[in-house]
Amino acid sequence: MKKISTIVPVFNEMANVPLMYNALCDVAKILTNYEFEFVFVNDGSKDDSWTELKKLAEIDSRIVSVDFSRNFGKEIALSAGAEVCTGDAAIFLDADLQHPPALIPEFVKKWENGAEVVASKRIFTEKKSFIKDLGSRFFYYIINHYGHVRITPNATDFKLIDRKVINEIVRFSEHKRMFRGLIEWLGFKTEYIDFVAPARANGEATYSFKKLLSLAVNTMVGNSLFPLKLFAYLGVLLSVFSFGLLCVMTVATYCLHSDYFSSISFVIVTNTLVLGIILVSIGLLAIYIGQIQVEVMDRPLYVIREKISHNEKTGEKVDD
Repeated sequence: MKKISTIVPVFNEMANVPLMYNALCDVAKILTNYEFEFVFVNDGSKDDSWTELKKLAEIDSRIVSVDFSRNFGKEIALSAGAEVCTGDAAIFLDADLQHPPALIPEFVKKWENGAEVVASKRIFTEKKSFIKDLGSRFFYYIINHYGHVRITPNATDFKLIDRKVINEIVRFSEHKRMFRGLIEWLGFKTEYIDFVAPARANGEATYSFKKLLSLAVNTMVGNSLFPLKLFAYLGVLLSVFSFGLLCVMTVATYCLHSDYFSSISFVIVTNTLVLGIILVSIGLLAIYIGQIQVEVMDRPLYVIREKISHNEKTGEKVDD
């Protein structure tokens, strides 16, 4: 019997923890051909979320509860859940029930049909602000045009990943991470499920605008050298413009004997040219720093989906 692990990060979700547990139990009653493991990661909650989790763990042996010493953030909580879980597949959900557990059977079906990652795309969210929606569109445009890997717009952390993907994701060592961005970087076979995200079951959203902005910046820095190269691009633009203008001013003043350009104009344009050269130099240094960053992150050089070899003694084919 295959085992499915559900991983739920929890931060101040005391009222929603029992609701999520009951919803997962309902799914387990439907998928009777699978063994279930319910992993909850308490990410430094300041309410009684951990107390609720301990109560549930006492009555259900399928529950695995992890309590962080402080708030390390959702991305780290998801990563910790991936390390702790023992299932043949792991499904990640938010504790506020905006990721409907009722969709889990669809995820499992696609997984059994060969998908190594089954991800969800949000087609509509109740009570999503215009500013947050605009910021989301801008982020995906920038990261997908200038990043190392494409991140699917409107995709969420609500996804299923196969054991082979779990084994690879726990190899990442970087601290500032976007969990689903790392999964997309791995490049395993992915299928998508569209869903409408309902409003939170209880409470207010704890993922503030500040945290979203920090996540966007960290993702950009971790997946693109464009912010560093921007200095070089700006420097080249200033250098070309100021050098061309300086040539025009020189010809007009000393060849055509025009008095249109004053001496101070030459000083300003020359300073602009020097500034451009400095920015180009900074940009080149930034590119080298970017390469150092890539090496320090120490991501795996490659990822093997499947290995086929032959036993040296018997000559039989072996699948790994």
